[in-house]
Amino acid sequence: MTLIYGHRGAKGEAPENTLNSFQQCLEHGVRRCELDLHLSRDGELMVIHDPSLKRTTGHRGKVVEHDAAELVSYDARKGGPGWITPCPIPRLAELFDKCDFEHWQLEVKSASKVRAARTVEAIAELAKRHGILDKITVTSSSREVLAALKRLTPELSRGLVAEYAWLDPLKVARHYGCDVLALNWTLCTPERLLKAQKAGLHVSVWTVNEPALMRRLADFGVDSIITDFPGLAVQTLGSA
Repeated sequence: MTLIYGHRGAKGEAPENTLNSFQQCLEHGVRRCELDLHLSRDGELMVIHDPSLKRTTGHRGKVVEHDAAELVSYDARKGGPGWITPCPIPRLAELFDKCDFEHWQLEVKSASKVRAARTVEAIAELAKRHGILDKITVTSSSREVLAALKRLTPELSRGLVAEYAWLDPLKVARHYGCDVLALNWTLCTPERLLKAQKAGLHVSVWTVNEPALMRRLADFGVDSIITDFPGLAVQTLGSA
C-alpha cells in the first residue's frame, strides 16, 4: 500500500508550513507529513521553506537574522491559498506539541558545516524531549547536512532528497547510510524504484498532485507519495 505524506502540511489547501496546514492534513486522516526547517538567530527550529521571509510573510530579510519570538509574530499567509485568520510561522516544538503525526519527514536545506551541525543536534534534542525519535526522518539534498547527521546524530533516521538525474541517488544514499530516498517524481522509473527498494530504501516520491500520476506511481509500487492535496490523495488512493 502506498502511504500518503502531506507536503508542507496541506500546501494546496492551506498556507504552507503553518499549524493550520498541518491540522488540515490530519483532518483528512493523513498522519504523515513533510516540512522544512531553518534555524532562527537564537537557534530555534522554525518551520519555513525559504531562507528568506519575503515569499510567505512579505517581511524583508532572512530567517537566520531574526529571533524565534519575532518570527512567530509574522503572518505566513502570503503566496498560499486564501485563509481568513493569521497563520504564524511555527516553531517545530509547537507542531510536535499539537500535531499527532505517525511520521515526520523534516527537510533541512543546504547549510554550512557549523549550521548543519547546529541544526541536526537541535532536531535530535527536540525529538528526544518529545519522545518521538522513532517517528522522524531528517531529509536533505545537502551532503554537508547528511554528513552531520551520520557523524553527530546517528540515532536519527536519514533520507536523501534527489531532484536531479546527474547524481546516482542510490550511491549517495548508501554512502550516507540513508533509510529513505525522497525522489522527484520525474526520476522515479520502475527500474530505479526496484533497485532502491532492493537496497532497503523507503522510496517517497514528490510532489504528486494529479490523480492519474498518484495512481500510476502507486501501481509502480512506490512506498509513499508526498502531495500538496492530501484530501485528494485519500480520495484517489483510499485510506492514508
